[in-house]
Amino acid sequence: MIKGGKIWLNGRLVDWEHVKVHIVSETFNYGYGVFEGIRCYETKGGRAIFRLRDHMERLIRSARVLFLNIPYSQDDLIQAAREAVKANDFKECYLRPMVYISSYGESTWDFRKASVDVAIAVWDWGTYINEKALTEGIRVKTSSYTRHHVNVNMTKSKANGNYMNFCLARGEALRLGFDEALLLDVNGFVAEGPVENVFMIKRGEIITPPLSCILEGLTRDSVLKLAADQGILCREEFFTRDHLYGAEEVFFCGTAAEVTPVSEIDYITIGSGKPGPITKKLSDLFFDVVHGRKEKYTEWLSFV
Repeated sequence: MIKGGKIWLNGRLVDWEHVKVHIVSETFNYGYGVFEGIRCYETKGGRAIFRLRDHMERLIRSARVLFLNIPYSQDDLIQAAREAVKANDFKECYLRPMVYISSYGESTWDFRKASVDVAIAVWDWGTYINEKALTEGIRVKTSSYTRHHVNVNMTKSKANGNYMNFCLARGEALRLGFDEALLLDVNGFVAEGPVENVFMIKRGEIITPPLSCILEGLTRDSVLKLAADQGILCREEFFTRDHLYGAEEVFFCGTAAEVTPVSEIDYITIGSGKPGPITKKLSDLFFDVVHGRKEKYTEWLSFV
């Protein structure tokens, strides 16, 4: 990670080092806040933020679920994201909009009147897992930690506190020598990765878990639309991890992970152990889209 120089905070640009959160903020203490993860890519037409409007719509939805009132409109947030990118000298970057409680000791855990700050940080993240992940695939371990039940936490809100579950899962996988984790839901069906949605390919068809306990991933949505436009059959279905073991191809996708092939799960080689043809086709198409090389999908790009 290479940090940016400026952070957009409540309508103004502030030096990275000068943005502070009080130690007794309820977001810091309890994880009661929401955030987004967005990528900005270099194109021939300049820098372009991928699906910016959709991300800001989800940020607002996430806050509403937690009774947090964002004092900015969706258009305000979109403009703020552009300002944050312009203020930082990266050809490509990652954006982290954050909604957090700036006050302390006032809400009695009824957050409808809580004072809320909004910040957008920008940094150069590069590849999420490692340099070879996108071209060679990754090794994945089914986690001993279970994805939250829908009534344990609000799974449709991209809430800070939800991510402790994912941190534990990924940390366990890394300590065991794997690249990433796979979480099951409370019924034992495949749910998702810590920050990714999961897809498998059987007999040329794409299968992915339904939006039951998982967040509505925007990269997931993009991949499904791209696949359908290529004439690839796609469906949502509950399945167990041993269905993945027998898949022809498996891949993860997400803002951070982009489209990442999976070469091995629980010591079992997936397909040939290398990125399969459908995964590679969708990965190539995805990167063509985000880099502005496919005119059909330019509506997904917000140019800075």
